[in-house]
Amino acid sequence: MLLKTYEEKGLLFNSNFTEPAGVADTFAYRGDLVLVEGDIADASGRRKPPTATIRQSVLLAQGDKLLLAAGLFDDIARLPVFVKRYGTDFSPEMHAVFFVSNIGKPMKLKLEGIEFALIPLEDGMVWNELLDELGIEKSELKGQSAGEKVATVHAAFKSHALKGAELTLEAALESTIEVKRGGRGPV
Repeated sequence: MLLKTYEEKGLLFNSNFTEPAGVADTFAYRGDLVLVEGDIADASGRRKPPTATIRQSVLLAQGDKLLLAAGLFDDIARLPVFVKRYGTDFSPEMHAVFFVSNIGKPMKLKLEGIEFALIPLEDGMVWNELLDELGIEKSELKGQSAGEKVATVHAAFKSHALKGAELTLEAALESTIEVKRGGRGPV
């Protein structure tokens, strides 16, 4: 199982869950996905925290292939890092939707034969935004396990076309915006 392999390699970080998705040999994951591992911290090989992750990622894997990949990139420049690291695990039918902090408008681009939908998101929860984007009501998910909910999201992509201008990676990288984060917490 692909997600088990990721877990053994330490690529799943801040995990919410990894569980069956209600279909044979299909598993779902929610949590962060490591893009760039941290340096080795000590002689026993333990690592420092990763230096780059896809935050709030949502993955669905069947066998040794990814069927769904979603999450939050702080910078669109991390997309090629994701493709380089995990591209061999992509199913030809994989659906990929990423929310990106430093883009101003939705866009689509093709890498390694997979269409990636990129949606601007300054602040919010990926899961909630994904449900909104696909028009899934939370009541439709009642009674399902966490893994089955991810499978339901994947199934919704079959009848939903994501919006956005089709761009090349180079054009997408040139169209970034500056992100200003507001302070939070007690003052």
